[in-house]
Amino acid sequence: MLPADVAGSSRPEGDAILRLDFNPPDERVPGFEIIDLATLHERRRHRRRPADQVHRVDFHTLTLITEGSGEHAVDFVTHPCRPGTLLWVRPGQVQSFVRPGTANGTHLLFTPAFPPHTSSADRLVNEWYGPACRQLGASPTYAVLSTLLGQLRAEYDRPAEAVSAEILQLLLATVLLQIDRLPHADSGADPRAGGEVYARFRAELERRYATTRRAADYAHRLGYTVKTLTRACTAATGQPVKHVIDGRVALEAQRLLAHTDEPVATVARRLGFPEPTNFGKFFTRHAGVTPGAFRQAHRSHQ
Repeated sequence: MLPADVAGSSRPEGDAILRLDFNPPDERVPGFEIIDLATLHERRRHRRRPADQVHRVDFHTLTLITEGSGEHAVDFVTHPCRPGTLLWVRPGQVQSFVRPGTANGTHLLFTPAFPPHTSSADRLVNEWYGPACRQLGASPTYAVLSTLLGQLRAEYDRPAEAVSAEILQLLLATVLLQIDRLPHADSGADPRAGGEVYARFRAELERRYATTRRAADYAHRLGYTVKTLTRACTAATGQPVKHVIDGRVALEAQRLLAHTDEPVATVARRLGFPEPTNFGKFFTRHAGVTPGAFRQAHRSHQ
């Protein structure tokens, strides 16, 4: 489990899944650390932490695999890791190293506040969406990112009094912008097509999905009409606003059912359902199985 070995553990009230804060053992530059995977695995073994512990973090992690192989799971998708694999796990996503294996490479961690706010990279950091895994192989992009990460590492490893946080910020911004150049998956969805309306809505949804599922509530808080939100969501995802809201709630329900032992009734209350029966109907409609069946199926595959 990579981030856990450089971060502090916490389980704040209201979060049933282990959440890790940004708290590296030697924070040379506030909000940023770059290290290799072999060192992280050694920290994990030293602290006797299970490799496959499920957790989420409140910061970003970028990993470029340069050798070996392994598997990393992010929100129910297991990604094979091999040379040329690029992982970007965002705050709040649930992850675990299913099989750390022999994978090694460069791993950097940074808080949302670290990239320069004057750069368009700041927008990329604040976006909730984006592929968790890219398979770059031996492409030119892999070579470019490998070089940039090498420059980041060289700057970070300078004597403490000589390290420039500004240089690290600008190099990180360049890394993020290079990643943004990569082709988007052909999924039919383009979050940026929703513009500022969709971006503001998604940020509000992240804050309040467990409080309200009413499109009118989001429209009122943001100063839009429901029609405007629907138009933005349809442009970005191909789905109306209510489907986007319910989809976010369903994802959190799946996370809690799969990764905690909380009773279904407790999960229901966490997500704003006073009655477990209503939650059961909601979940079955979205997942195609009952909450209990989903939990059982997930546990049987572990």
